[in-house]
Amino acid sequence: MFRPPTAPPTPDSDISGAGSWAGPHHFPQGGPNLQPGPYMFDRSRQHGGPGGPGGPGGAFGVGAYGTQTGDHMRLQNQQQAAQAQAQAQAQAQAQAQAQAQAQAQVQAQVQAAQQVQVQSQGLPSGPPLLLNNLAQHLNNPPPPSSAAVPGSMSFLPGQQGQSTGGKLLLLPNGAPPPAGSEEEKIYELITELLDHDLRETALLELSKKREMYEDLALVLWGGYGIMSSLLLEIVNVYPALSPPSLTAHASNRVCNALALLQCVASHSETRGLFLNAHIPLFLYPFLNTTSKTRPFEYLRLTSLGVIGALVKQNDNSDVINFLLSTEIIPLCLRIMETGSELSKTVAIFIVQKILLDDLGLQYICQTYERFYAVGAVLANMVQALVESQAVRLLKHVVRCYLRMSDNPRAREALRACLPEALRDGTFNPLLKGDMVTKRCLSTLIMNLSERAE
Repeated sequence: MFRPPTAPPTPDSDISGAGSWAGPHHFPQGGPNLQPGPYMFDRSRQHGGPGGPGGPGGAFGVGAYGTQTGDHMRLQNQQQAAQAQAQAQAQAQAQAQAQAQAQAQVQAQVQAAQQVQVQSQGLPSGPPLLLNNLAQHLNNPPPPSSAAVPGSMSFLPGQQGQSTGGKLLLLPNGAPPPAGSEEEKIYELITELLDHDLRETALLELSKKREMYEDLALVLWGGYGIMSSLLLEIVNVYPALSPPSLTAHASNRVCNALALLQCVASHSETRGLFLNAHIPLFLYPFLNTTSKTRPFEYLRLTSLGVIGALVKQNDNSDVINFLLSTEIIPLCLRIMETGSELSKTVAIFIVQKILLDDLGLQYICQTYERFYAVGAVLANMVQALVESQAVRLLKHVVRCYLRMSDNPRAREALRACLPEALRDGTFNPLLKGDMVTKRCLSTLIMNLSERAE
């Protein structure tokens, strides 16, 4: 499994000024060390020597005794330097040995954890599963002891916690899919994800049929090597991000893999596992791109769809906690300013979902700099909406402002900085048939009025 990349560098100064999302930097006080080092002259010996004026060597310390003392000091200094160098080398060797031992321990722990995971899932630790036993391993229910373990994933139909009315791939009692059935073809496509030569076609076909089966996410997550194959498709396009050289063909291929990840992210039983593996971090390099060509725009939009699938669920507190620990807000704000209308819509939807969570609202309104970063982007969007008249964007902008007005400090600031176009009825014709958004806008204006206090 690849190590998730760190969130892309999106310093807060890019959106809210220098030092806006971080505390002040403290620099070390004081000047250089003025204590005499081993090679500094001893002025008592330099002028007159131990005998003082009139003694051996005279006033300037150039006699026989002074010369012998200087040679002795140089010899001592050389010995001290050699000892210090030997100690430094010994310390470096000890640190290298300790680091090697620590790395060996970590590797052993990882291998042990992987072995335990393989054993707990009932999957072989050898070569990838073949088609004739993939369904058997996935359809076999876990032992009764694992059903009581918190966070364990059950492949039993009816325990998936999600009902979309779709078909089921996982059959009772571990029964294989009927020969020649559509389910058998799905298993065959999933197996082809493990073959580099067949993966592209399998990604395309599975992305088309991902909504037909409500438990496809369980099969993708539980299948041996399937998630690794999807992540491999993602990291393979990283070199094409900078300098921007992503082709339409490569963009379509990786977006098909992202569509399957979105399927895993939206399922109730795999969403937590998806977050614990930090898989969303693999998508942040895509969100950090700025090229406006169609391949990059399609890539950003599909990546936003995966994050949107995470926050769309009602029980998304864990998702919000995870996203707040990453750079998702600056990334979304950038797309809200520079992306296409559809990308802006998905990005502001994610920000709105974060604001609807109490922790998200507290986080954004905790400092003026964070509030200003979000408020400035929303104000720019309102100004652009006067001309574009994009009603989908306007709905989310109004809801974001309304939610921010629930915070007392933000409400006070909004009284001074709410765009005038939201106050003077500029958008009344656009919202003529949307009573819900009109009511939200009226509530926002009422919250900001002095009488609301």
